Amino acid sequence: MSVSVIGVPFDEFSSYLRGPAQAPSLIRQFYNSDSSNYFTESGVNLKNHPGWHDIGDLALPTGYQAIDAIQSEIESRFSSFDKLLSLGGDHSITYPVVKALSKKYPRLNILHLDAHPDLYQDFEGNKFSHACPFARIMEEGLAQRLVQVGIRTMNDHQREQATRYGVEVFEMRHWQEFQKIKFEGPIYISLDIDAIDPAFAPGVSHHEPGGFTSREIISILQQIQGNVVGADLVEYNPTRDPSGITGMLAAKLFKELLDVLLRSTK
Repeated sequence: MSVSVIGVPFDEFSSYLRGPAQAPSLIRQFYNSDSSNYFTESGVNLKNHPGWHDIGDLALPTGYQAIDAIQSEIESRFSSFDKLLSLGGDHSITYPVVKALSKKYPRLNILHLDAHPDLYQDFEGNKFSHACPFARIMEEGLAQRLVQVGIRTMNDHQREQATRYGVEVFEMRHWQEFQKIKFEGPIYISLDIDAIDPAFAPGVSHHEPGGFTSREIISILQQIQGNVVGADLVEYNPTRDPSGITGMLAAKLFKELLDVLLRSTK
């Protein structure tokens, strides 16, 4: 079993601020910072761990061609590894990544952690916006189940979309600590850092108060049971993170996501 890490430095379809394209290389820098170590909380030393490797960043074209390029690049590389952790980039990368993984895992369950449901049919005329990936995923039948946790920006249109696609939405106002969600079959985790309250993660484009603490989001990851076959970590915006506090959190989440992928079994 092998896990590959790949950077997807794309943020052209961000609706408010650019910056997440800078994130993959910076997350790696924070991961390698001497201010911390390479151990996960479960005690796994990730440094030189044989179960995972970093294959670098994708070199992408601009505009809509990038969406197809992300999918084709991951499909072409997927024969050499079993599981994937993608570092975004904005949330628009999730659609082509999931589309690529669905060829190997056709009945994916998706756990989506976010302040936003990202279910717009299109946003400002762009159906590939970072506000739309889960509409694309569900309309194409790329996942058998989509569970969204931490949502706190629902509007009428996205509620209709959630009903249309059978999305299970756990809004933040209803979330209970230690609430467990069970999955059957392969699991994909999509973690938008703005699922976490901006008090803990200010380095995001959209500050949406009322989110998870860092501890709560880490606990959710640690409680996941089942075969996690892929994940992405998206929407870290270094331009809003001068102190590096969100970058260090991103590195922590990177380690914990790797831990989940490495310990998951079929």
